Amino acid sequence: MEYVTARYIGKKPKLKNPLLIEGLPGIGNVGKLAVEHLIDSINAVKFAELHCKDFPPQVFINTDGTIKLVNNEFYYWKAKKKNQRDLILLTGDYQGLSSQGQYELVEKILDISEELGAKEMFTLGGYGLGHEIDKPEVLCATTDKSLVKKMKKHGAVFKKNEPGGGIVGASGLLLGLGKLRGFNGICFMGETPGYLVDPKSAKAVLKILIKITNIDINLSALEKKAREIENIAHQLQEMEAMSSKDKSDELKYIG
Repeated sequence: MEYVTARYIGKKPKLKNPLLIEGLPGIGNVGKLAVEHLIDSINAVKFAELHCKDFPPQVFINTDGTIKLVNNEFYYWKAKKKNQRDLILLTGDYQGLSSQGQYELVEKILDISEELGAKEMFTLGGYGLGHEIDKPEVLCATTDKSLVKKMKKHGAVFKKNEPGGGIVGASGLLLGLGKLRGFNGICFMGETPGYLVDPKSAKAVLKILIKITNIDINLSALEKKAREIENIAHQLQEMEAMSSKDKSDELKYIG
């Protein structure tokens, strides 16, 4: 088995000037949530799986008792209207666990995307703040200055007052290695506390993506998930407050 192996399901799709959209697990699972919701909403078709020796040595057990080797998955969707584009969508269970694994995996993703005619990509992820936020902004980074103005029109934010920042993992590496191959790339990072799965941030990222791709999708399922996560966060905060109070009472008693 090669370091990264692609297994195709049926024939490779024939696409016209497709756009690659990546959403792998990361901070708040923002990118993964966004891409999976997009895949479900537009009924995208799976056409390939990626297996990597740098993924954890693990299988998942399905509800029917069978197993699934952890992987990344490619899906495609063909444009329905003139103002839309064919899409290649990538999501998965894990990113590479080492630097070598990340590079090997990203190079394979770019190989497959190039073979299908892609020359532009959007990578999606989270921007961890470490605290709660009511209305997450979507931060942006691009491979070319000409794209900055365009993305601002769609509501993306560029943090000029925070020089020297970086994008760790596949979302950043795809832009960097893709640029060397002539790809134009844009990364959208939804602000998130970072310690729980964040559907609210995924929704914010998708709202911008919807404007760019001209694909109308229903976001109500993400809104419902966001409310559920908020309830869990509040319960955790209450438990933490009670725990702190109990410790304080113990100290008073001992004193």
